[in-house]
Amino acid sequence: METYSEAQPEAPPPESTALDTLGEWEKSHDCNSLGASNIGDTVVLMGWVQRRRDHGGLIFVDLRDRMGMTQVVFDPQSDAAAHERAHALRSEFVIAIEGTVRARPEGMANPKLRTGEIEVIVGELRILNISATPPFPIEDDLETSENVRLRYRYLDLRRPTMFKNLLLRHRATQLTRGYFSEHGFIEVETPVLTRSTPEGARDYLVPSRVSQGKFYALPQSPQLFKQLLMVGGIERYFQIVKCFRDEDLRADRQPEFTQVDLELSYVREEQIQSLIEGWIGLLFRELLGIELSLPFPHMPYTQSIDRFGTDRPDLRYDLYLENVTDIVSGSDFRVFRQAVERGGIVKSIRVPGGAGLSRKELDDLIEYVKIFGAQGMAWIKIQPDGWQSPVTKFLSGEIQNRLTERMGLRTGDLLLFVADQSRIVNDSLANLRARLAQQMGLVDPGRFAFVWVTHFPLLEWDLEEKRFTSVHHPFTAPLDEDLDWLESEPERVRSRAYDLVLNGTEIGGGSIRIHRQDIQGRVFKALGIDEEAAREKFGFLLEALQLGAPPHGGIAFGLDRLIMLLGGLGSIREVIAFPKTQKATCLLSGAPAEPDIRQLLELGVRVEKERRI
Repeated sequence: METYSEAQPEAPPPESTALDTLGEWEKSHDCNSLGASNIGDTVVLMGWVQRRRDHGGLIFVDLRDRMGMTQVVFDPQSDAAAHERAHALRSEFVIAIEGTVRARPEGMANPKLRTGEIEVIVGELRILNISATPPFPIEDDLETSENVRLRYRYLDLRRPTMFKNLLLRHRATQLTRGYFSEHGFIEVETPVLTRSTPEGARDYLVPSRVSQGKFYALPQSPQLFKQLLMVGGIERYFQIVKCFRDEDLRADRQPEFTQVDLELSYVREEQIQSLIEGWIGLLFRELLGIELSLPFPHMPYTQSIDRFGTDRPDLRYDLYLENVTDIVSGSDFRVFRQAVERGGIVKSIRVPGGAGLSRKELDDLIEYVKIFGAQGMAWIKIQPDGWQSPVTKFLSGEIQNRLTERMGLRTGDLLLFVADQSRIVNDSLANLRARLAQQMGLVDPGRFAFVWVTHFPLLEWDLEEKRFTSVHHPFTAPLDEDLDWLESEPERVRSRAYDLVLNGTEIGGGSIRIHRQDIQGRVFKALGIDEEAAREKFGFLLEALQLGAPPHGGIAFGLDRLIMLLGGLGSIREVIAFPKTQKATCLLSGAPAEPDIRQLLELGVRVEKERRI
């Protein structure tokens, strides 16, 4: 049989096999539907040759299509011509067969296949196309590199797992369209060629041929247009929409991605959240057979940061951050004391049973938190004979007693500390918490823990730009009771934003929007956007807000990320038919590529090659 390699496939000579046409044949069944009830039926099957096995006078072929596999048998007693031609079959040849369904011989049934009780005796074979030896076998549990899979993505898509992933995505989008349509939403398409706006990630720019020197931007989201749809009286809009962001990539990000996007008029946060919970509950019930507990819990942003160090808390395990600054700031341990003197904090995590970690494992954890800016990490093991740690001698008996009470310490526990500026402490311990949970087997992979994180800060200070920036986007409404702080203490202003988090991953985010021009102007001013700049960049929105804009709000979900989580997968590339690599390239088509010089001349664009010094 064939051998596989990751080299360029070499096609067999075209004259080696005579090819047929379909003619009048029509596929009667897929390769996963025949069973004992079909015995005696004449059927027509079409698909790819998975493998061919010669057993004496009989030739067995596993015939595969997108639904599954059926064993077909070429018997010279049944059709000598088909049997003779079957010797030429190789993996991934495209064939059609007509034959009769029969039960497999006693003891030869294959319980792993849905069609394992039967086989099809071939009466006629049509070879529709030949195939080169593929660069990897078309089967699951591949050891082939992802780059090779992406280079030959059309072959990768033939694998059962990849089809299952795309089928899951299809079913999810169909359920989504049905759900929101039933709830009075109208699907409206928004422009793909729009203008660049600030306050977000980098845009992908598209030069205009008819207006040389000017550029469109591909949308990072339909945000402004969906707000304008509310001004236009659509009242309930949704869209499954492609968006684009030129940003650094991770396993759950792509330069082009798909959102489930919606906007509603005359709503409060609670109404949007209830609507979304019904939709998520539908997806889990229909796609996974899981009945979720509704409604989902809510957690204010400040509590999420205090207890978990992140606004994306994973609630599947009980490891919590505790601020112990007030207890240890007066200790003799210089690291704690100096961190507090510089305006920082000290936080700790209690790890039940963690005293069993070795010194090497603790050293590895210390190196791990340094990735997130921490200078180091202190640890204490609560042993039967007392506290074991290099820092114990710096902590008085009173401090040890207060830590025991605050942290609920028990024999066998491990106490971990990070002292630094609050952002570094929270980021370091949030990631340490997740690593410990995986390392110690605290995560139940079959559990889905949802939580709404609410009342985010409206603005945050950007150290590089020396100004306030939007935590979500500049069209998010502030809480009414915080409006008076917008000019005097903008960092205190909370927003009407809400994120839905699942198992430590944000799957959707939204907010009630600003629908009044005067408040939008105040927010722009707090962001350092003067009136002239606001009119230049957002004039059409500001004008619309002066013409009877109703109160409105919405939310958007990353569809790719949601399907990834539903499928229990580790990368969104597994649920996208033709994804980009982490370098934003397409190994299949070779994009991005250099344009033809004539195209550049038409656009009035000159490309300056990167200068190497």
